[in-house]
Amino acid sequence: MNRLRELYARSRRLPVRVRIAIVSAALTAVILIGFGAVVGRLVSNRLHNDFENDLQTRAGQLAAQVTSQIQEGGIPTSLSAMTPVSDSLVRIAYADGTVYFPPDRSSLGPPDPGTIVERNGLEIASAPVTLGTAALAGGPPTGTVYVQFARPEASVNETIGRLWLFLGGGVAVGTILAGLAGMAVANRAMRPIAALTATAADIAATRDPSRRVPQPASDDEVAELARTLDQMLRELDASRTETEATIKRQREFVADASHELRTPLTSILANLELLEDSLSDGDEDGHAAVGSALRSSKRMNRLVGDLLLLARADAGRASMQVHCDLAAIAEEALQEVEPVADGHLLSGRISGPAPVEGNPDELHRMVLNLLENAIRHTPAGTDVRIRVEADDDRVKLIVADDGPGLPEGMEEQVFGRFVRGGGPADTTGGNGTGTGLGLSIVRAVAVAHDGSVVADRAKRGGARFTVSLPLAAAETPAKV
Repeated sequence: MNRLRELYARSRRLPVRVRIAIVSAALTAVILIGFGAVVGRLVSNRLHNDFENDLQTRAGQLAAQVTSQIQEGGIPTSLSAMTPVSDSLVRIAYADGTVYFPPDRSSLGPPDPGTIVERNGLEIASAPVTLGTAALAGGPPTGTVYVQFARPEASVNETIGRLWLFLGGGVAVGTILAGLAGMAVANRAMRPIAALTATAADIAATRDPSRRVPQPASDDEVAELARTLDQMLRELDASRTETEATIKRQREFVADASHELRTPLTSILANLELLEDSLSDGDEDGHAAVGSALRSSKRMNRLVGDLLLLARADAGRASMQVHCDLAAIAEEALQEVEPVADGHLLSGRISGPAPVEGNPDELHRMVLNLLENAIRHTPAGTDVRIRVEADDDRVKLIVADDGPGLPEGMEEQVFGRFVRGGGPADTTGGNGTGTGLGLSIVRAVAVAHDGSVVADRAKRGGARFTVSLPLAAAETPAKV
């Protein structure tokens, strides 16, 4: 039972066309075997009957010839001359099987008129002979004699064997032809499904549901499947179009809303700064309240700026780009971060100039985010290094540290939005005091400038971020 289940499980894994061919061949083999068995048995029986009837007929003819010759006064001297069959034996014998003529020949056994007797591989038929007063060359008989005609059974068995061999060969050839025909029919029937599979694979590879499924010419189940798949693709394409339109509207709304929020936030910051300046030195509560409001407004202003930059990138709105020097931008960002390094050891190896085509504000923000990320997520006393260098037709900006480094498997996830770490030693783009957008902005700025950014481990084991941007032609850089 387990063996049958295993065979069935294996057959289920075969291709459909192969299974169809196997079933077709097996069914044809069963039919041909059954037909061959019936035909073979009928023909075999008919050959046996014809053989026995021929023996009986020839025995009767020999008996009649012997009787006729004796009645005419002739005495036959050779019974074998009366039959053209080379492998036959002829005897004239008494009822007890004793040979009367020809003399000195072996006995075929007692004759049994009207019945075919099998002895020693011979089929024997007997017929009585009327001698009258005449006698054969051996003298007058002393009783009733019979003509015995015998032939070996092997002759008919050989014919039957050839018949079964022919039927077996026919079954084998028919089974093979049925299998080949089944495979051909299956291939022809599966051709439309193969076309559907190829089209579906192309759609899966290109992720383009706008493509159409080929429609078979016939109106059958395969055509119905093709129509169903095509309708499904149409609905998916329509759904994707609607989703993309909705996302585009959302991105444009966020970009517009972020832009509109900049003006009131700028006004709030200006008014708070004026209010802080107008407060008397003795009003400690007022200074504390205004200072808290200023800090919150600055964080909000920075968050809105981050959202605006990302929203513009998502909406495909390119900012104005000019010829600028990435080395100078990196130097300014390093100087800006040094006062708030919080015990970190900052060092730079900036070999300029490094001309690029870009937005100086966005590039400055990118470098600043990388430095702040390294400071925020490494313990005090950590070395943070920045390097800018031109390499062939690219400019590379590298920010590395010798802190605890990136968690295993986080090299790509750190660039996700609102990804936050669990502590100051976790370089994952944000902690409890960050927004979780820092490294997302780094990637967005790099991509917007036809560049890329990758995260990995530095030689000292810390985190390393490498930004690669296209090198621009030498030109006097714009002031930033």
